[in-house]
Amino acid sequence: MQIKLSVVIITFNEERNVARCIDSVIELADDIIVVDSFSTDQTEQICKLKNVRFVSHVFDGHIEQKNWAVTQAKYPHILSLDADEAVDEELKKSILYVKNNWLHDGYTMNRLTNYCGKWIRHSSWYPDKKLRLWDSRKGKWGGINPHDKYELIPGTTFGHLKGNILHYSYYTISEHVNQVNKFSEIAAHAYYSKRIKGATVKLLISPVLKFIKMYLIYLGFLDGYEGFVIARISSHAVFLKYAKLRQLYKKEKINPA
Repeated sequence: MQIKLSVVIITFNEERNVARCIDSVIELADDIIVVDSFSTDQTEQICKLKNVRFVSHVFDGHIEQKNWAVTQAKYPHILSLDADEAVDEELKKSILYVKNNWLHDGYTMNRLTNYCGKWIRHSSWYPDKKLRLWDSRKGKWGGINPHDKYELIPGTTFGHLKGNILHYSYYTISEHVNQVNKFSEIAAHAYYSKRIKGATVKLLISPVLKFIKMYLIYLGFLDGYEGFVIARISSHAVFLKYAKLRQLYKKEKINPA
């Protein structure tokens, strides 16, 4: 018996990406819902032209938004995508097969990222396995904002699908830098709320280890100039996260509650 599949897409000002995302899942979906954080561009108009369900919801965090979005899906079996992602042809075939042969509680798939026009196949960015297809009755979104991940309950089973999620990440280096500043701020506050310590030591060591891992261990140099840029900016992102976390603890000492 074929399962019914809801595709859930999260958006905010994604006019350049969302149509591609929706078009890639038209053949797969029995239900497509876009949960938007009050976009100010043409995102809503594009989605309505595509005849998908469109719902606006206040953004309280990546994890919180995605868990709320799941509650809006018509069917418990869900494929979750970000608006800057799309399903390639091989993955599309894999999902269509699984809809008729559902054997596990969740399915992982690889994600291939396009960075400033180049597909990145090393640098720890590929295969970048993601759990994005699952029975929503068997888990929920978790992790630490802004880095969410879907977590199935103990005792569940996984399968892995052939094909890739195509991730159109950053169109310019400036976009990457701006996102790093934003995400490092979110991460620092998330770590602070969980009382994670060691910021001073980690801001000295972790950025260096991050660069070595991405550029040397995960062969980022094979991605050429883009591989170096990714490793360098990613190491700086780690530095910023712990520098901002350290600043929060310093502020706490100066202004105790």
